[in-house]
Amino acid sequence: MCSFRWCSHPDTSPSLKQGVKVQINLLDRVRLGIAVFAAKTITSTIRTFKLGAASVLPGTIGKRLHPQILTMLSQQIKYGVIVVAGTNGKTTTSLLLRGILEKDGWKVVHNEAGANLVNGLITTLLEHTSLTGRLKADYGILEVDENVIPLVLPQLKPKYILALNLFRDQLDRYGEVDTITYRWRKVIAELSSDSILVVNGDDPALAYLGQQLEQGENPKQVKYFGLTEPELYLDKMPHAVDSIDCPSCGTALDYKGFYLSHQGDFNCPKCSFTKSKLSIDSKEWPQVLIGVYNQYNTLAAITTMESIGISKPVILDTISTFQAAFGRSEELVYNGKKVRILLTKNPVGMNETIRAIDRVKQTGGSSVTLTILNDRTPDGTDVSWIWDVDTEKFVNSGGTIIVSGDRVYDLALRLEYSKTNLDSGCKLIIKENLQEAIDTALELTPLNEILHIVPTYSAMLEVREILTGRKIL
Repeated sequence: MCSFRWCSHPDTSPSLKQGVKVQINLLDRVRLGIAVFAAKTITSTIRTFKLGAASVLPGTIGKRLHPQILTMLSQQIKYGVIVVAGTNGKTTTSLLLRGILEKDGWKVVHNEAGANLVNGLITTLLEHTSLTGRLKADYGILEVDENVIPLVLPQLKPKYILALNLFRDQLDRYGEVDTITYRWRKVIAELSSDSILVVNGDDPALAYLGQQLEQGENPKQVKYFGLTEPELYLDKMPHAVDSIDCPSCGTALDYKGFYLSHQGDFNCPKCSFTKSKLSIDSKEWPQVLIGVYNQYNTLAAITTMESIGISKPVILDTISTFQAAFGRSEELVYNGKKVRILLTKNPVGMNETIRAIDRVKQTGGSSVTLTILNDRTPDGTDVSWIWDVDTEKFVNSGGTIIVSGDRVYDLALRLEYSKTNLDSGCKLIIKENLQEAIDTALELTPLNEILHIVPTYSAMLEVREILTGRKIL
């Protein structure tokens, strides 16, 4: 069995072919067993009494009882951990990776609940651990919050690191993009040379990160994904761009075109920095999910799976039947009408959502949109980002827009100011109550069209609870 599998994995190191052998002394084994037992007891109690999803607290307890528990569990994963990081697309990309690996017969551990901070990662691994502290899995797929990458990478020692994108997102928590890339480069440089970095080559900051790590004192193997389709260029540079200056010398980059925010085909007119050669040609792979952002997610997964050695037929088969994660281009039927939920949480994400909806509008497939803005902790408490969104195109393309959420009037004001074409026929409807907003939107949506719902994260959970009758978390 093993010899057959490893024939199809040409890029895996010899040591990894034999699996990871973790030596744990007796005392550590006993402490680990106690931590696992306590965490599993907490999980059982929470779920039995329906107190929550138990996606974080068990990890908190486990870490308190054994501070090295994340390392001890993750290093038992036979062929290594795949870390998925970036501002947007972590959940969709992780599900694609998992689907492909499972289609090929591998056993996968994945933090599917989306808890991507340290305690959530530990909880995920504990779920798959026996009472004796043994974890049996071929691969671990862990989506990780971009701000905790420096903390968890030394503990996880991942085989693959996917750098999807970096956009300004919740500046009250993260700071600017340059700060994050500096931290990432510093911690990745210290990892073993066995670690492979899969980078968005269309993102200047990440492309530079990859090039620096390829040429450093401890060189890393880097693979780049991106688009090779100029027909997808935006009409103009978006307002919400983050990194259009050369990360090497600071000169303004020359762009042939933009695909998404600052991602595109670029080079520096002053120094030698330019877009890296991509590992795959995007034209050779199908686009299944709506939006250019999902095309990037798909290419990231494909590049990683080809690096592992998964065959193209298996990858294609998985992509062609892939179902979007909850809230991420997810399609539902409610009261006989089609609904598509498009989670959005920052300017770039919302711009791309507007772009995708506008394409559907042009074909006569969508005339009603429900937008919901909350400012709770999962959303980011600073909603000023809505003024960086190119909402003019959204409003001036016509149709009906229903507005709701905790910050309904902030969003309504932004959309009202976006009316540069008074003859567009766009109608704004304000509904403070979310249930009323959903009912109104569904009533106005024709049977042959799709209702697009554009919520922030906490609003997405509320919408899904109303539409499906059950909570996610």
